[in-house]
Amino acid sequence: MNSPDTLPNNMLVYVVEDDPVVRLGCAQALTLEGIAVREFGDAESAFAALRHAPPVVIVSDIRLPGIDGLTLLDSIKARSDSADIPVILTTGHGDVAMAVSAMRSGAYDFIEKPFHSERLVDTVRRALEHRSLVVENRNLRAQLGSERTLLGRSPPMQRIHSLISAIGPTGADVLIVGETGTGKEVLARALHTASRRSGPFVALNCAALPEAVFESEIFGHEAGAFTGAQQRRIGKFEYASGGTLFLDELETMPLALQAKLLRALQERYIERLGSNTPVTVDVRVIAAVKRDLKQLSDQGQFRADLYYRLNVVSIELPALRQRADDIPELFAHFVRAACVRYDKREPAWTSEDMMRWQLHDWPGNVRELKNVAERFSLGLDDGLPQPPMGADSLAARMVRAERSYIEDALRNAGGQVIKAAEQLGLPRKTLYDKITRHGIDPNAFRQGTQP
Repeated sequence: MNSPDTLPNNMLVYVVEDDPVVRLGCAQALTLEGIAVREFGDAESAFAALRHAPPVVIVSDIRLPGIDGLTLLDSIKARSDSADIPVILTTGHGDVAMAVSAMRSGAYDFIEKPFHSERLVDTVRRALEHRSLVVENRNLRAQLGSERTLLGRSPPMQRIHSLISAIGPTGADVLIVGETGTGKEVLARALHTASRRSGPFVALNCAALPEAVFESEIFGHEAGAFTGAQQRRIGKFEYASGGTLFLDELETMPLALQAKLLRALQERYIERLGSNTPVTVDVRVIAAVKRDLKQLSDQGQFRADLYYRLNVVSIELPALRQRADDIPELFAHFVRAACVRYDKREPAWTSEDMMRWQLHDWPGNVRELKNVAERFSLGLDDGLPQPPMGADSLAARMVRAERSYIEDALRNAGGQVIKAAEQLGLPRKTLYDKITRHGIDPNAFRQGTQP
């Protein structure tokens, strides 16, 4: 049995009951299941404790001295910091109709007295899992509207995360090498966040700029520097001062400007077009390329001195096909984000679907995966070819074995995902993703319903 200190998210449950015998029985039943409990004899003291030690679930009697359980429920739901806490009401036979009405007002469930400890524990376990999903969904929504989360727990991505932790705070210039769609700008933003620099993150795609405006866009210009330059313009280098300048597809920068970029990196000052006055800049430069700069340098298409200046700190971002283990997490993230954005219900996929996605080559990398996930969320065909895969192939056997292990763990845990995750040594979110991928219903393994 786990101690309360070792439980994920400190699974603290409030038990609010004025009958000391019932209160003690509830507390003991939950504690024996490894669930941390705080006991309260009235609603007032429980409500006062919310601010200092908020619970994950509240179990409350309806009939209490002073404030009753229904008023406590209303007060909890009215507070922004506790509105999503599941409240389980316990009630006598005569209050069942009242409890049903309370569920329409936001109560998670109710238990009619007298009840067995197993019923209490099972209801609390379900409420804990519900709260866990609510919190995860809230965190996901906080990430929506931004593609700045570098997801993945495969060995290649663990190395990337380690590099972010090591290099991010140093402020050193960085060269990112990766194929189209691998997430080079996402990595650059992660490095900027890790640097704690107070200035902005400024991104510039070098391939999107006509050569005629390149110098003005990066270094700025003075009024009258060229026809049409009616006033001074601050370039991206100055605008990013105090922060990070991200130069994407740097290999497309004209050779003449590469010399000026090298000078800016070495001297940390720039000169606006049409001016001889140096302007000091405090900028961290992160450059991204999708081609081998050394090869381009050898061919005379990229300055060798700029290459060696940038190559001091280099990060190679792996292609998606090199980290197929991350596809389930990435796909689930993109599907959930798309469903929130399009107000759609999350569709289910089969283990065969996921195996096909993991076997795909993904020439467009994460960007292509995101597009496929969005099409899937809208109920459209994913447009990917069906790879040949026999029933006895290694991939098929691995899928069947993983599903079998998960089902065995759920069966042993009586359908409780939290316990099954502990048995398998997996984070709960990972197990939830795998359950969804395999189309497994945990409720089918609850006592009395096991297949």
